[in-house]
Order: sequence, then C-alpha cells, then structure tokens
Amino acid sequence: MPQRTADRGGLKNGSLEKGEIILKGLHAYMRKYRKECVLAPLFKMLEALFDLAVPVVMASVINVGIKDHKTDYILRSCGLLAVLAAVSLVCSVIAQYFAAKAAVGCATEMRHDLFSHIQSLGFSEMDRVGTSTLITRMTSDVNQVQNGVNLFLRLFLRSPFIIFGAMILSFTINAKAAMIFVVTIPALAVVVFGIMFWTMPLYKKVQNQLDTVLGITRENLTGVRVVRAFNKQHSEVKQFGDANSRLTGMQLHVGRISALMNPLTYLIINFAIIAILNTGAVQINVGGLLAGDVIALISYMTQILVELVKLANLIVQVSKALACAGRVQTVMDLKPGMQFPSDLTGYAPANTGDAVRFDHVSLKYADAGDESLTDINFCAGRGQTIGVIGGTGSGKSSLVNLIPRFYDVTAGTVSIFGRPVQDWPRMALRGCVGTVMQKAQLFSGTIRSNLLWGNDKATDSDLWDALETAQAADFVRAKPKGLDELVEQGGRNFSGGQKQRLTIARALVKKPDILILDDSASALDFATDAALRKALAAIPGNMTVFIVSQRASSLQHADQILVLDDGRLVGCGRHAELLKSCGAYREIYESQFKKGGEC
Repeated sequence: MPQRTADRGGLKNGSLEKGEIILKGLHAYMRKYRKECVLAPLFKMLEALFDLAVPVVMASVINVGIKDHKTDYILRSCGLLAVLAAVSLVCSVIAQYFAAKAAVGCATEMRHDLFSHIQSLGFSEMDRVGTSTLITRMTSDVNQVQNGVNLFLRLFLRSPFIIFGAMILSFTINAKAAMIFVVTIPALAVVVFGIMFWTMPLYKKVQNQLDTVLGITRENLTGVRVVRAFNKQHSEVKQFGDANSRLTGMQLHVGRISALMNPLTYLIINFAIIAILNTGAVQINVGGLLAGDVIALISYMTQILVELVKLANLIVQVSKALACAGRVQTVMDLKPGMQFPSDLTGYAPANTGDAVRFDHVSLKYADAGDESLTDINFCAGRGQTIGVIGGTGSGKSSLVNLIPRFYDVTAGTVSIFGRPVQDWPRMALRGCVGTVMQKAQLFSGTIRSNLLWGNDKATDSDLWDALETAQAADFVRAKPKGLDELVEQGGRNFSGGQKQRLTIARALVKKPDILILDDSASALDFATDAALRKALAAIPGNMTVFIVSQRASSLQHADQILVLDDGRLVGCGRHAELLKSCGAYREIYESQFKKGGEC
C-alpha cells in the first residue's frame, strides 16, 4: 500500500508559510470583495457606537429619572434604548451579511484556484503530496480560512473601537476611576496576545497530525480487502489508534492553553470591577460621582470584558486561519515539474514506421531509493500489438506511463511518431494516446457521460461501436435505460469486469493512435478477454496497442512481447522466440500452463 508514505510526508511546511506571503495571498482574494470588506466593519462600528451610548442613557435614567422620580423621563429613555437596540440590530445583520458574503466568496475563489492548480500538477507531485493532504487543504483548511475572514471583518475594528471607546468615555465620567481602565486593558492585552503567540504554532501541528490520520483512514478504506485478507485488522486499528491518540493529545494540549484565556481575563476584569466599586463608593461619598455613573463605569468594564473575549476568539480563529492559509499557499506554490510546449509549430512527422521508441530510458521516482526502470530499449511499429509482462513490481505500469508522459524519464528518450514526448503539447500528446489504467474508474453520471470523456463530440453510433469492441454492448443493452443508465460514484453499481470494459470503451471512443491497456482486463474471463483482443485486432487503421497483463495467454499473439524483471528489459520478441531464449518469460508461462494447468 504505497499511498501511506505519500500521504504522511509529502508536503513540508517551509519558507512558503511566511506571514507576508500568506497575507498577500489572502489580500488578493479579498480585493475582489472591496465593497463588502469595507461595509462589514463600517456597520459593525456603527453598531458599536450605539452600544457605547447605552450606558450613558442608563446613567441618565438613574441620575435623573429614578433620583427625581420623573416617570416620563424614564419612559422616553426606555424608548431611546429600544431605538438604539433596533438600529444596532439592523447594523449587525447588515454587517454579518457583507462579512459572510466576502468570506464565502473568498473561500470559493480560493477553493476554485486550488482545485485548478491541483489539476495542473503532474503524477510526481500528486504522489509526493498525497491525496488525503490535498483533500484536507481543499476542505478543512479552506473552511478555517473562511471562518477566519468572516470573524476578522466583523470584529477587527469593532472590538478595539469599543475597548478604547469605553476607556475614553470613562474619562468623561471620572478621570480617577478611568485610570483603572488604563491599567486593566494592557494587562488583558498581555494575556490575550501571549496565549495567541503560544497557540499559533500548536494549531499548525494539529493540522499536520490531522493529515496523518486522514492518510491512514483513506489507505485502510481503499485497501480494506487486503487488510482483511492478511488478517491485519488489529494491527491497523492499533496504528490508527496511536495516530488518533497523538492528534487527541495535541488538541487537548492546545485546548488547555486556550482555555486559560477566559479565567485569566475574567479574573482581571473582576478585580477591575472591585476597584471601580471601591473608587466609586469613595467618590460618591465626596460628591465626585453619582450612582448612575458607577453603573455606567461597570457597564463599560463589562463591555470591555465581552469584547476582549470576542477578540480572544478572533485571535485564536485568525491564528488557525493563517496557519491553514499557509498550508494552502504551500500547495499553490508547488510548481508542476513538467513543462509542455504550446503547439506543434514546425513539426513534420518523420518518415519512420515507429509509433513508440524507447532509447536507453531509465526512470527513478521522486524520493525513491533506486531506479524503477533501467536502460530500456525497444521500438513499437505503427499498427503493432505490444505485450508487456513481468512479475509484480517489475516496472510494467511505469513503462507504459512514460508514453503519455505521466512521468518524465530520468535518462534516455521516449519518442512518439519520431518526436520526443517532451516536444509534444499536452493536449496533442494525450489526444493521440488512449490510456486505460489498472484501476477502473468511473464517475457519477450516466454510461453516456462517462464514454463522452473520450470524445465529447462522439455520436451514439460511435459509442455503440466502442462498446461492441470492448465487449460491453450486451450488458449495456440489458440495462433499462441503455446508454442513459445511471452510474453511481466510482461505478459501484457495476461489477469489476463491467467497469473495466466500460473504461476500455471510453478510451476507444477517443479513437487514439496508441492504446494502452494497463492490466485493464484482469477481471475478465478468458473467453471475454480473447474476444476483446480479437475485436481490437479487427479495428481498421494503424492503431498501436500496448497490453500489460499478468496472463501469458493474453499476449501470445502480440507482435512483440516485452519481458520486464526488476525494472530491466530481459526479453523482447514473439511468444515462440521468448519460450526458447528468455528464462523469465518461460517461467511465467510454465507457472500458468504446465504447472498450474491451462484454464
């Protein structure tokens, strides 16, 4: 199960996560929503302004209305409070609307750009990064960025405005009592920002460990049959449990640190309120304060507490969002290792019968310890059928993956129709090469929509011709809706053999010059396999066919058979020649026919 290594260690966090790069990237997305990014904090500040007016009105109610028993004054003040609350609510709703619109819009743009960028990456980058890592970046990380932007637009001006506004208004009430605010606010800032800087790197580690857990989960769900076949359930459960425990431990650790925020801030605020009550009592006795003024000061201190708690949550969320934005930026800055020319200008096909030529080709995967292919030489003529056979891990798939340039060679040259694959534009190269992967993959939709991936302009006649050749026409006709039969995710409503035949048909709809069947008939019975090979041979034209198979019977009639062993080409020729000259081929053949019995 090779995916585990890629999923766990594929992407390093390095200099790409510097704060200025991250903020620059976020700013680029937010710039498209300038109006929303301005209006959201503006309406939040209006809301804050009305909130700051409430303690002043309450103080006047106590100092004038209640003290002098003015019922009409109290009623008018209550009406004013109701108006302030209503206007504040409207401002809050409007601010929330614009903040949500900007945050969701930024996340949508980011997710779209990330998906487009991932589509531009080659197989090497995908192998190195890992599927679970990319899924985490596109879902969890982008959602964290969205929440961070939303919270930031709502609170980054409102909370400081109320904090400093409350302190300034407290000076208008009583300068001596206001000095408590001057001492309290810096103390609270030390606690809040200290915890922020403490937790920011820890949240980054939590997200990295989440990648590991997702990688193990994906691997086990994908390879569940292998796990059960070798009775490895207990060891895999233990491995998952260890990784999950580490994630839980990290989350609890950072959670405990973040949990210090509330008790420490409440402790400071409560001491400040005690100080206000003590100072207020003295000032009231000497006539420097009224009872309503003390209530107003306490209300402002309470508002500061609430806003600092919000600010603390904002800082924590923004810290997580910045860490996640950095992880997204790391993927965005991952450059594709392959460069393709834009067109075939000046290209004249060589006067050669070679469809594919391997000239001293070697391949070493990124971070691999040894070469997967070493010094491969062969020529495949136009219209020939080429068989590729060898033991597990001998390099069969690696060899055929070099033809459509899914990977770049590390030495030598692969040429198609006399032109090196590096000189082919991507669309032209992939247009003339049809590939059917080892794992049959269908997509949600219908049989028709899956087949049209090969050629979106194909007619129904073209689709049925491809299905006939792929030996899939009979079971498709048996479906109630025929070509319009629904295909569930991954094609799980079809058998393995049916999925393989549909993927072969999809490649045939393309009418490629070179067709690669990478062990894509392994689920077919011998009769269907033979009928498929016969139908492929009957296709008019000069289509070159590469058949990768573990079955010697599938390759006996090939024009050339390539025998691979540990990444080296140990035999090349027709079936009868290889039985005499190639021990590796003879061993495979005898294991399937003479010793195992022909079946």
